[in-house]
Amino acid sequence: MTDFVLVHGAWGGGWSYDRLARELKERGHRVVVAQLAGLGTRRDGLNPAIDLTTHVNDVISQIEAAGFDRFVLCGHSYGGMVITGVATRLGARIDAMCYIDAFLPLDGQSLWDITGDYEHRWYIDTQKDTPGLVAPIGGVQLLDNPRYGRHPLLTLLQPVHYTGEEAKVPRHVYIFASEWQPTPFPRFRDMVEGDPAWELHEVGGGHMVMDDEPEKLLNIVLGLAN
Repeated sequence: MTDFVLVHGAWGGGWSYDRLARELKERGHRVVVAQLAGLGTRRDGLNPAIDLTTHVNDVISQIEAAGFDRFVLCGHSYGGMVITGVATRLGARIDAMCYIDAFLPLDGQSLWDITGDYEHRWYIDTQKDTPGLVAPIGGVQLLDNPRYGRHPLLTLLQPVHYTGEEAKVPRHVYIFASEWQPTPFPRFRDMVEGDPAWELHEVGGGHMVMDDEPEKLLNIVLGLAN
């Protein structure tokens, strides 16, 4: 049995992992689907003061509440920022990290630092009337869907700082969704490709790997179980 921690992306919620979490549990594993402040089931608490540290603390608190000692940590999209932050504090307890079409920051980098002009304009322009709260990128109409909401700007601006703890994680996996265009993630695929410290999987499909390639994702994640 392996304990898994799943961290969702920006603007969405833990519902994106419903199928993966169910299938892992059916195979006898324990799963925490992180619930991040201001998002998903906690969107009523959305406020501009939420930053990346808030979300890192959320995940760590939920890991401790579940009683997980060692675990596999997975993050989708913006969740890559969060799981990197968690690894800087709990790296020695993490058996493997899995970045699911996710941002992969280096030391001192924020999400702002690893995105481009299009994203920067979106982050700033769509929070003008709701200061500090950014609309879903590329689709303001998603706000009509009760599953989606605005995202706190500070989480996109605050950097991750390595501590040395993250270096204690023995296994790293990157999953790249090769059919989503335009995508900001080829740079991270290229960064890990050929690196013996990383396993790279190109799975096809769109950015929502959990929906587009659920069987491939399950097999990769199960491969991280003890």
